[in-house]
Amino acid sequence: MGTKLAAIIEAETLTLSDLTGKEIAVDAFNTIYSFLATIRQPDGTPLTDRQGRVTSHLSGMFYRNINLLENGINPVYVYDGKAPKLKAPEVQRRRVIRDAAYEEWKKAKEDGRIEDARKAGQASSRLTGPMIDESKELLQALGIPVIQAPSEGEAVAAQMAREGFVWASASQDNDSLLYNCPRMIRNLSISGRRRVSRTKKYKSIDPELILLDQNLQLLGITREQLIDIAILVGTDYNDSVKGIGPKTALKLVKKHGNLETIETDRGTKFDFPYDEIREIFLNPPKFDLESPKWTDPQPDEIERILCKEHDFSESRIQKSLERLHKALEEIRGSTHQSSLSDFF
Repeated sequence: MGTKLAAIIEAETLTLSDLTGKEIAVDAFNTIYSFLATIRQPDGTPLTDRQGRVTSHLSGMFYRNINLLENGINPVYVYDGKAPKLKAPEVQRRRVIRDAAYEEWKKAKEDGRIEDARKAGQASSRLTGPMIDESKELLQALGIPVIQAPSEGEAVAAQMAREGFVWASASQDNDSLLYNCPRMIRNLSISGRRRVSRTKKYKSIDPELILLDQNLQLLGITREQLIDIAILVGTDYNDSVKGIGPKTALKLVKKHGNLETIETDRGTKFDFPYDEIREIFLNPPKFDLESPKWTDPQPDEIERILCKEHDFSESRIQKSLERLHKALEEIRGSTHQSSLSDFF
């Protein structure tokens, strides 16, 4: 779910070329879920191989990262570890929603309600252990570093940006800002043309850059106060306070200073442990970082994973790898010989 702060956060629209030469830590789970939701047939059926195994995540991971690498962008993917205990109710809530959406998807398909089926299919997306392992394997074959976080991946991605290991972190969730990420990229994995739901129209989705300090200055608040605003609006660890959206939450926090004072002035107690939630964002588990290292793609390994294991078209994969090879040679200079040279 993340935290819904878009109404009070300002972002700058970018193009992929604006990010050329940048290293970016990507929230892996957030990105994979977006692929599982969007890369589907018109009736919401995910892409599968001949054995019926879902391959939407592999398709998204391969083609999107080819695009990023072609543009001279160096991604590093950060995977979630063990979720905080306070997240358990949210995890269960999502499971119930996915199960209900799956049943609705099957019914809508039987009834011939294609648009309803597509929408329900997107909401029924499941990320399994084998999918996680396959995505890591593919990324490493592409030469892209993979990092396993001890807990929330966004926290480690934010730490990487804060400590200069990468230029920014990328996610669709504003939680990155709560974890003190100085630069956050939104829409990195979903940029491009997207069809507007229930219409034949398309809209363009562009990457956006959000600067934490700039937004705090514009709002006239501290990061701690931004966290309190997020808690009022609702996080993965608590429900929202009824009747309070981002703008109202901002007014309350600016007027009262913090949640404790809001409780005192309103004469009512919040029904969630906001001090514990604050700690999740202010003091996530410590993680010893090392500089990520990017390597040359391994064409044989990529073909094994995609074509031999999951029935992807060999010609399409080879064409994409050839395109990547040419782009990498241009970026690195003609004197550099990559492992792709032997392949072609």
